[in-house]
Amino acid sequence: MGPVARNFQRGWPERLQDLCDELRGTARLGLAESIRSGAFTEAPRPVRDGAGDVTFALDAATESVIDRWLDAVARREPLSLLTEDEGWRHRGPGPGGSVVELPGFDHGGPRIAIDPIDGTRHLMSDLRSAWTIVSFAPPGSAEPRLSDVSLGLVSEIPDTRAARYRGLWAERGLGARLEERLLEDGRLLDQRRLTTGQDARPDHGYFSFFRYLPAQRPALAAIEARFFERLARLEGADVRSCYDDQYICSGGQLVLLALGTYRLAADLRGWLGTRLPGIPAIATHAYDIAGAVLVAREAGVVVEAVDGAPLDFPIDCTSPVSFVAWTNRATGDRLRRHLSVALEELRIPTTGRAPGPG
Repeated sequence: MGPVARNFQRGWPERLQDLCDELRGTARLGLAESIRSGAFTEAPRPVRDGAGDVTFALDAATESVIDRWLDAVARREPLSLLTEDEGWRHRGPGPGGSVVELPGFDHGGPRIAIDPIDGTRHLMSDLRSAWTIVSFAPPGSAEPRLSDVSLGLVSEIPDTRAARYRGLWAERGLGARLEERLLEDGRLLDQRRLTTGQDARPDHGYFSFFRYLPAQRPALAAIEARFFERLARLEGADVRSCYDDQYICSGGQLVLLALGTYRLAADLRGWLGTRLPGIPAIATHAYDIAGAVLVAREAGVVVEAVDGAPLDFPIDCTSPVSFVAWTNRATGDRLRRHLSVALEELRIPTTGRAPGPG
């Protein structure tokens, strides 16, 4: 990122963190209220279909916060904003302090994508943290891509039992940082630069192959089994210590890689969907992960396409995204070939039955 872009985004990290704080408070208040009122069991029912995903009641409350924030910012300066509920919106200042719709991206303001709650399904069941994912790209005349993102923020929305929350942020080329704060008053408890090191061990950690829709699970399990068979046979891995974790939160998966908790996260859903016609597939969206990808990469995580090629994609509400992420370059260099073989040996059946490895 050049000095012009860096100067442009000065002050935005703090402004966006303030928004993340408001979104966290709104989401946790809504969750607590649904538990108190007895509506907790109804929370998992969608209230509408958004531009990119189904919208739950918890999502709707945070979308309202973003609507107000968008208008407040647009009264002072132009910007483009994407959310999963509304898609891209372009707004700027009009006469007499009003807000006007702009024709597109070419207005001189930033291009920002926000997923207010990535991990709604876990959070609305009070099971596990969700995250707000912010992807910031400097001004441009067209829809941004992952490669345009220069600032990423990932802010935790913990469950109702938590007393702390974490925030991760990164500017391109400047590394990634972690802050941990008290929920009660925001007091800073810890801050540090993130680095995932050079340990390339093939075991004693979490290696996650994300399996969402039941129809895809047999094929994904076959790939996973072949991968670990090769690790045991060719790398001497103790596969009893290769743990699984099914976290329905793509941004959260990348956070765990950046923190060194995961060693591998493979989200193959979209890739597999093109190879198993007739079997439904729901893939990760660009707004789920763009800012989190930047944070993870700045911490040392290798995030790439399924075939090991560089990962890039348009930031929109419709493009399916698949990725493979290794906790560091050393791990990817050691284990990538085993995943490649497992993927190449996947037999795609014509009968619709689950495939198995060769």
